[in-house]
Amino acid sequence: MQDREPEGAGDKLEEEDEWQLYASAGYASSELESEEQELQEDSSEEIWFDGDDLEFEGSTVNWDSPPCPAPLGIAHVIKIGVCDHCLARISGFHSRGSGPASGSSIREDAFLRDAELESKIIQDYCPLCENLFDDVDNIVDRVFETLSNTDFSTMQFGIHLPKDLLQEEDRIRSKYGAAGSYHLKGAIVEAIHERIRDLNKEVDFVKEKPDVMVLVDGLTLRVDVDVRPIFLYGRYRKLSRGIPQTRWPCRACRGRALGCESCGETGLQYIDSVQDLIGEPIREALEAEDTSFHGMGREDIDVRCLGSGRPFVLEVKKPSKRKLPVEDLVELVKGNAPGKVEVDSLSWCTRKKVNEVKQSRSEKTYTIRFRADGLVDNEEAKKSILSLDGQVIDQETPQRVSHRRAAKTRRRKITSIDDVSFEGGEVEITLRCEAGTYVKELVHSDEGRTKPSVQSVLGTDCEVIWLDVLEIHAE
Repeated sequence: MQDREPEGAGDKLEEEDEWQLYASAGYASSELESEEQELQEDSSEEIWFDGDDLEFEGSTVNWDSPPCPAPLGIAHVIKIGVCDHCLARISGFHSRGSGPASGSSIREDAFLRDAELESKIIQDYCPLCENLFDDVDNIVDRVFETLSNTDFSTMQFGIHLPKDLLQEEDRIRSKYGAAGSYHLKGAIVEAIHERIRDLNKEVDFVKEKPDVMVLVDGLTLRVDVDVRPIFLYGRYRKLSRGIPQTRWPCRACRGRALGCESCGETGLQYIDSVQDLIGEPIREALEAEDTSFHGMGREDIDVRCLGSGRPFVLEVKKPSKRKLPVEDLVELVKGNAPGKVEVDSLSWCTRKKVNEVKQSRSEKTYTIRFRADGLVDNEEAKKSILSLDGQVIDQETPQRVSHRRAAKTRRRKITSIDDVSFEGGEVEITLRCEAGTYVKELVHSDEGRTKPSVQSVLGTDCEVIWLDVLEIHAE
């Protein structure tokens, strides 16, 4: 049975990271800036007071306290134990800045207005953040410890907070906070950003396409770091037959490797693949975890790919290094795969290029050699083959791929047939076809599944000897 490369290996793209549902990269802004400005201008006056304070068991209970920035509103949130970080973000005094220093200043002013206020604070545990701001330094230390051996220049933070904390924070902030108060997630992320800036780390905080993504669990303080992949675009030539495009798992152990005598515990049906001949030296140089290979289509394992080569994108996963010169990477590939695979150049690209490569429908030029039994008149045979030039053929799903492709009839155009030559009982032709044409079936007809075919116009059985891709007209 003829070897056929498994389709789809290494091609599946990563889905969106689910943790980004929790992301708040510190770009939230007030929706009521004009109202906040008016409140700041009037903050020196008490907005209103309904006289409903009640002394109960030595503490003052405000049954209906006004919201910040009213002095009574400030006093109330101080009484319930709001920390300096949260006091600054819900007070409405944005002209004083943000962070604990601003909150401390607001607190001191409140103590001057009410000498007994400090003694009326009912708890030291902030009901808005549960003192999470106190752990910012710890979080930052964990992040940079995890990334100590990783190159990166851009970063995005996300934080996951318990649902009950968010609900309680929203309730208090909505009722007692100033209009447009900064929400908890954004404030914590901004505090983390500020701490990193204070440490003089050369990091840019971005919304899209960061080098690393960081997710913080606000309950356990667990820090998960996701080093984002990098992508390289190029074109490869496959000079040797018997090499699959992507890794081909061992049929016996299905890639599990351990204890498999069939594959020598490699987990691979074929040791070499275009993916690893190109990707492994690059993976090692970038100290990455793994690679994925995204080609513009694929040739069969027994088919060479020549000319300017087949376009591809190499996805390098979790690299520790990101900025090696591409010229050095090309030289590494050349040294790893002489006589097997060649790459002339590489360039950095984005994930968008993967979609462009995968969705391309480029015409291809092939040379195919086959045996044709019983040919008597070569000139007549040549005319018969050339009669297919420019024709549209119908191809049912070939038997060799029927187990993995839908049964249907495809219409493909033979753009041109440029050369037909004979040697003994063998024929060699060069032709250009529409993308998706099954060229081997065009020759031997696949038991009549391809109509018309070279076999049908010659009136004799044809057997394919070899096939080469001469050119992929992608550009």
